[in-house]
Amino acid sequence: MRTLTYMILLAAPLALAACDAADDSSETMMSDDMANSDSMPMSGEMPMAEETGGEQSASAEGTVTAIDSEAGTVTIEHGPVESIGWPAMTMAFEADAQILEQVSVGEGIAFEFRTGTEGSVVTSVTPR
Repeated sequence: MRTLTYMILLAAPLALAACDAADDSSETMMSDDMANSDSMPMSGEMPMAEETGGEQSASAEGTVTAIDSEAGTVTIEHGPVESIGWPAMTMAFEADAQILEQVSVGEGIAFEFRTGTEGSVVTSVTPR
């Protein structure tokens, strides 16, 4: 749940900045061709929230960009996670104290995690 809150707090200023940047109402963020395209799902849901109904487990490789021991999170810039339909991105994962002690900022890691409606949690890490 904390991850969702952090993501919203990070996205809100960007959304407001985008509103200020679009002063000309004749400009659109998306062409008509893109809006009518069947190649991009427009359901508003992330692939992890599709009709799987529960948690999913996956593995990925990435680089640790931040550690927040107080919040119990590790931020990882990771590549695509094809098994659950995620693109490459940088995101904060929840992690227990033992996992947080095993990593350092700038370190390349392979990691296992689970994700679902309650957020994403790193379950194991291995240095690369």
